[in-house]
Amino acid sequence: MPRTTPPRPTDIASLFPALRPLARPATRLHPRPGAPTVHDSSVGGPLLWPADEPWPVCAVPHKRRSGHRIEDVRREREILRQAWARDPRTGPTPEEAALLATFRRGRHAPHLTDTDPIPLLAVAQLYAADVPDLPRLADTDVLQVLWCPYERHGPQYELNVHLRWRRAADVRAARTTQPEPPLTDRPDLVPTPCVLHPEPITEYPHWEALPAGLRSQIAQQWDADTYLSALSTAPGWKVGGHLNWRLTGATPLHCAACGAEMRPLLTIDAREWDGGTDTWIPTEDIAHARDMGANTPTDIYAGRGQLTLAACGRNLLHPHRLISQ
Repeated sequence: MPRTTPPRPTDIASLFPALRPLARPATRLHPRPGAPTVHDSSVGGPLLWPADEPWPVCAVPHKRRSGHRIEDVRREREILRQAWARDPRTGPTPEEAALLATFRRGRHAPHLTDTDPIPLLAVAQLYAADVPDLPRLADTDVLQVLWCPYERHGPQYELNVHLRWRRAADVRAARTTQPEPPLTDRPDLVPTPCVLHPEPITEYPHWEALPAGLRSQIAQQWDADTYLSALSTAPGWKVGGHLNWRLTGATPLHCAACGAEMRPLLTIDAREWDGGTDTWIPTEDIAHARDMGANTPTDIYAGRGQLTLAACGRNLLHPHRLISQ
């Protein structure tokens, strides 16, 4: 089923033509739980990965022995999903609750040292055919995103995110299974497999990123909260668009390698909507917007809830940045 964003409360660019050159295309990805294949754009699905190409690993020093078993994370979600489907008022059965109680964090991988390489976890796969405004490296047509499910890398304790661009036609024989790390530091770094329903939209800069004069003009008719929640940037997973600087305030982004402007490549959001952004609920989801888990389809909560991968506008091979909001 496609997903359709309702029209904005007003055509803000018609009221303020100075906004038009600041507009950027974005693609809302609208992930929903499903069973994607290697040939699909997805969150948490299998990647189109050549059988003879090494799988990327994390070798950055950090503790690896303790955590939650990834297989337990997935089993717990399935048990809860079935319980909610039966009756959200009663929850799991006593037998299910007893099993859930065994899914605990622990020292489940005592054989691992702090520097043993562990496979990265598949997070997303985006085909340019599904996301036309996807930034592309040369003639590639697929972007794959993987990360280590531990937020303990470097002095900032950031995620170790790996990006891989490839040309789908070059994959003659794909892996039928893909490696995974045994544990995760947090269950909400393990994505639930989701199919995507890409939808192109237009976004405008965050309130604080607007030129001061334009911001003053808009403020005469619209308050900042309305502009931010309903007229500028969409919530949820998306490609491109503008950054929502909701926590830190707008900050210039420049590539450390060449100084070029960096722009959002992929935004990973914990929620598809919340109480402050309910005007963005897709028309097809309105009737079930209050259902358990409806606005958290991927079960991901990275960083402070919204994590944006920013890429160099001049060279996609230059180091990316992670912006947590």
